[in-house]
Amino acid sequence: MNPEDLHKLVTTVMPFGKHKGTLIADLPGNYLNWFAREGVPKGDIGRLIALMQEIDHNGLRELLRPLR
Repeated sequence: MNPEDLHKLVTTVMPFGKHKGTLIADLPGNYLNWFAREGVPKGDIGRLIALMQEIDHNGLRELLRPLR
């Protein structure tokens, strides 16, 4: 992970699916867990989804508050 990724979580919107238009940092935990089970997309979006799932799973969403 690079520090820019944390900023991307609070500025990048989900480009497809049920939560299209939602910031990656605001995706619900159950949706992130679904990706963890079923597989994340390739590329930057997949990398950000996987990172956000890890942050959510470990109860660290509060770390993103100063970046908002």
